[in-house]
Amino acid sequence: MLVPRRAVTTGVSKLLFLAYPCNFFFLNELNMAVDEKRSRLAFQRLGRELTRIARKPAPESIHKFRTNSRRVEALLTDVVLELDRNDEKLLKLLARLRKRAGKVRDLDVQLAALRDLKIAQGNGHKAQLLEVLIEERGERERKLGKAFNREIASQIRKRLKRAAGRLTIPKNTEPLALTLSKLAQLNRDHAPLTEKTLHEYRIIGKRARYIAELADDDPAAKRVIEQLKHMQDVLGDWHDWLKLTQRAEQLLGSVRDSALVSMLRNVTQAKFRQSLDAVAEIRSVFAGKELRARSTPALTRKSIAREPSRAAVA
Repeated sequence: MLVPRRAVTTGVSKLLFLAYPCNFFFLNELNMAVDEKRSRLAFQRLGRELTRIARKPAPESIHKFRTNSRRVEALLTDVVLELDRNDEKLLKLLARLRKRAGKVRDLDVQLAALRDLKIAQGNGHKAQLLEVLIEERGERERKLGKAFNREIASQIRKRLKRAAGRLTIPKNTEPLALTLSKLAQLNRDHAPLTEKTLHEYRIIGKRARYIAELADDDPAAKRVIEQLKHMQDVLGDWHDWLKLTQRAEQLLGSVRDSALVSMLRNVTQAKFRQSLDAVAEIRSVFAGKELRARSTPALTRKSIAREPSRAAVA
């Protein structure tokens, strides 16, 4: 893990990452402590979503479970650091359930994207793919229900309560410094961006963002969160369309065999270019540029998923 060293100039705090040749400038001192109340809130929210999923694995509950479980994981593994057996067991349970929930979540997003896609011709391929995905979604939901029974949910809630009760965050922990240290892992080199490296940005970017969210009203942390949220949305949207396109190709064949596959391939390529731009923006931060608030409204995965659909029709 990279260890930041701070150098302070007049009115400016400067983080120097010894393993990476870049500087981060902020107008405020990076001495904002972790908001412990906000930290414990992640455990409470996760417990509520467990109850909801145990009753009915609705798309919104599944999404919130996965998001809050990642927040808890980031807190325990990157901030608390010293784990007891309860914490380790909790993380294993959450990882296993999040993987199962992720398969359902992926299908929910793919179904929503496919339904919004307007295609004049497709030889019934859109309806065919929809039918397959709906059937697969039902099967995944049944498997999730078995894994997410009331007994398991109760066990996890108890472990969450224990973990939250003994939560001890080391003194002088600086969420923004931890965040930037984790982000520095992304720019170990300047290798060309590929699907694999974009996926790494997506995963590490999420964890870095969740750590930054623990800061107590730190303007610099808010700017980092805003940048990461934008990148996360764009990369997540590209990944969803990529998976949908791959599934369509498995079922329907290549672009020569299906107009739907051809359209999906075009949309995915457009999403890939958007992802490259989003990562380039983050990389510009690593080049030493000052973090700044975005002037455009924040985009959600749902809103940016629809834009290329309209472009493809036009």
